[in-house]
Amino acid sequence: MLCDRLKIERSGERSVVRAAFAKSPLRLLTPGNHGRAAWVYANTLGGGLVDGDQIRLDVAVSSGAACVLSSQGESRIYRSPRGCSHELRAEVEERGLLVVIPDPTVCFASARYRQRTEISLAPTAAVALSDVLLAGRSAYGERWAFARYAAELVLRIGERTLIEETLLLDPAQGPVRQRFGRFEAFATLLLAGEPLRAAAAALRQEIDAMSAPANPEELVSASPLGEDALLIRMAAVSGEVLVHRIRAQLSFLPRLLGDDPWARRN
Repeated sequence: MLCDRLKIERSGERSVVRAAFAKSPLRLLTPGNHGRAAWVYANTLGGGLVDGDQIRLDVAVSSGAACVLSSQGESRIYRSPRGCSHELRAEVEERGLLVVIPDPTVCFASARYRQRTEISLAPTAAVALSDVLLAGRSAYGERWAFARYAAELVLRIGERTLIEETLLLDPAQGPVRQRFGRFEAFATLLLAGEPLRAAAAALRQEIDAMSAPANPEELVSASPLGEDALLIRMAAVSGEVLVHRIRAQLSFLPRLLGDDPWARRN
């Protein structure tokens, strides 16, 4: 299968999109900004993935470059008896930075969806990644009503594999709706690489100091992956609460990037 491709390079004090190729159903938009990073927004024709759709995007961030990879809106996964998939493979060279902050994923009733995110960092590179899954179209009675959801995450720094896991939500293993209870959204946040070590340490300290109320609107846990990465899991009673929490946790990014990737979207 011919892969979609994106290459980001350093040019002076800024980063530029040196190559971008996407085929249907994926589109890549590259708006300008005032910071040092190249911004890329992924969009799908029709606003989502339908049965049989397969996306595989290879991203290369060259030495000293920075890239923000986001989306134009929620990723909708429509009813898909055979399933659909999205794969992201990224390689970040020395002193490079990759920020992956797409809008939430929404799986409709009877959707079958698999995503795989595989990131390889050079020893002095870094990545900040968020991944949000919403319960679905709750107003239409489609709360956690998808047929299958699988999210694979792989992170390597140099020759070390820090994480290789699969999150599987399948009604065959127990009713998903009951397992989530009152929560309407679930998220993973990953900070990795020596350049983000201080930010990760501060965030872990903040989470460890949080007290849990009797009926919390959100649950947060932080798991260090050695000294070079932090994995955070979150659940919340609404997608809005969770997105607000993630943006607060990543509030250091605009200063690092030289521009705010969320400023025009509020």
